[in-house]
Amino acid sequence: MRGVHSVADDLRRNVFTEVARLTYEGGDYSRVDLILYKIVPGEVAKHRHDVFLERAIMQERVRLVCGLPLQPGDVRVPASYGIDAAAAADDKFFEEPLVNIITFACNACPPKQIRITNSCQGCLSRPCMNVCPVGAISINEEHLSEIDQTKCIKCGKCFNQCPYHAISKIERPCAAACGMDAVESDERGHARINYDKCVSCGMCLVNCPFAAIADKSQIFQIINTIKRGEKVIACVAPAFVGQFGKDATPEKLKAAMRMLGFADVVEVSIGADLCTIEEATDFLKKVPEKQPWMGTSCCPAWSVMAKKLFPEFKDYISMALTPMVITARMVKKKYPDTRICFIGPCAVKN
Repeated sequence: MRGVHSVADDLRRNVFTEVARLTYEGGDYSRVDLILYKIVPGEVAKHRHDVFLERAIMQERVRLVCGLPLQPGDVRVPASYGIDAAAAADDKFFEEPLVNIITFACNACPPKQIRITNSCQGCLSRPCMNVCPVGAISINEEHLSEIDQTKCIKCGKCFNQCPYHAISKIERPCAAACGMDAVESDERGHARINYDKCVSCGMCLVNCPFAAIADKSQIFQIINTIKRGEKVIACVAPAFVGQFGKDATPEKLKAAMRMLGFADVVEVSIGADLCTIEEATDFLKKVPEKQPWMGTSCCPAWSVMAKKLFPEFKDYISMALTPMVITARMVKKKYPDTRICFIGPCAVKN
């Protein structure tokens, strides 16, 4: 879950670690199949009811970290299927979608629902029933409140009014975190992403308590690019200062990135400064002479969201380049024969 360290974080990091180790070692990449048994050893499951299910889920996580597509549960292929093509590709090897749901890892959590628990005291004033706009709450033979789910519109008014907090509101965590209503359900109740609505913000990923949602990585391709002798420059988001703690100084980060094989490290804050100037210039030219207002953000997810939800205002969104793109262009202008690798905290920008 977001902001709370968990087993899911450890599993995610273990997959990245093992894929990176294997890539640096080189050789036969079919050995990626062995990662499943290294992370999920033995015959007894630790986190789910079946060790084979754990490995099947781990296989798909490994494939996504290698930049490979998910495979449905009824297709029998090894984790290494397609690995050679992925290794031979350059750092642009990527296939949509970015955010993926491993179906058989999903718990098929119930959709949004308002429930009255056994904490109901059967109070005389019945505020829950009185505020319900559709008459979905009635009183049973035991003088306790109950909800007719066929009438309930999940507005939550009764939830907010109960003086005993006897009413619970249940909602699928991934769907609750999605501001685009892009998380839907398939015929078996598993979560499914509507990619026509999705903006790849990653909020469903960090809020799924079953670690059933994972993003696709390019770490496998980046390391292979470095190993081929190409110069790769890391453009690092300034957020690293707050993410790795006070001991992770810029000097230490740069030294560590060089040890990993990067030719150099550039901080993206200079691009942020130039982005601010570009947006301010754009604003002064257009507002209010050509348009009444302007929306600005260096977040691609926000920009896509604004254009999808409010298409009538798409021309009011600033088209200024993001700090990432500005910094990358500056680096490419100085070192035209290099590759650029952006490293930051956002799923949509990576």
